Amino acid sequence: MANIAVFIPHSGCGHDCAFCDQRSITGETKAPSFVETEGIIEESLSTMKEIPRIAFFGGSFTGIGVELMQGYLSIAQKYVDEGRACGIRISTRPDYIDEKILDILGKYSVTNIELGAQSMDDEVLKRVNRGHDAEAVRRAAELINKRGYTLGLQMMTSLPGDTMETSLYTAREFVRLGAKETRIYPTVIIEGTKLAQMYREKSFVPDSLDEAVEKAAACWEVFFENNVKILRVGLQNSEKLKRAAIGGAYHDAMGELVKSRVVRRAAERADSAEIEAPRRLASVVLGQKRCNAEYFAEKNIPFKIKWDDNLTGVKICGKYILTI
Repeated sequence: MANIAVFIPHSGCGHDCAFCDQRSITGETKAPSFVETEGIIEESLSTMKEIPRIAFFGGSFTGIGVELMQGYLSIAQKYVDEGRACGIRISTRPDYIDEKILDILGKYSVTNIELGAQSMDDEVLKRVNRGHDAEAVRRAAELINKRGYTLGLQMMTSLPGDTMETSLYTAREFVRLGAKETRIYPTVIIEGTKLAQMYREKSFVPDSLDEAVEKAAACWEVFFENNVKILRVGLQNSEKLKRAAIGGAYHDAMGELVKSRVVRRAAERADSAEIEAPRRLASVVLGQKRCNAEYFAEKNIPFKIKWDDNLTGVKICGKYILTI
């Protein structure tokens, strides 16, 4: 389902997480006024063929103050009531969810609540000054599920202190907590953040791009196998982000790199790689610059490819390993 994205960068968040600069990540510098919000929605609706959901991203939506939050929600609700939108989704912090907040959200057509959990490892959360622990994620997830919302949990891999084990633990905890949607964000070091300072001081040595891709691919497998919808892998590419990124797992095609690694990992586990895929996923199957094909040849992994444009993803040995 399509979203109309309304970005409210850094609004409502009283924390200074080591990795965060919403302005570079979203490309927005200030929260839109109510009039500007209506303009964003109207402009988007004029180009859409299906009825969308209105989504408030960036910052911490439920922490911006009740009056302001209800103002935004009322605007979105008007479009739902008119039949021009089918619901509302919000993104917020786990520690900005409680019964009172959910009572307010319940007055509007909110369907999806995404939490920026980042990690379920307390030491990782502490190192990045996240301001909450893993238990806060568990509490918020339980409250959201009890109210019947679709729960989304976002994770960041390759943060300070993160390992393959802690990333996989986070992914498995998301499944256990009942997440229906997720986003995987390999850590990008943004200029002007505490993480950038740690990087320059060498108190944080980031994963290589290859290590970051491997972690994200392993988490992808956990989510895919447990029917958790993967909404996105990697930050939305933009010129502003490209200029601000000084290290870490930045790549303008991170999602494709991770999908290609999922194919590679599945092929390695199979006795022989019988790959079926639509031609539009050729770069995912073969890898950028045919890196997967070269890897299979180097490792003597026998593989053959059958192109079938009726497929909705990639199959290996008859089983889907990713869908689009």
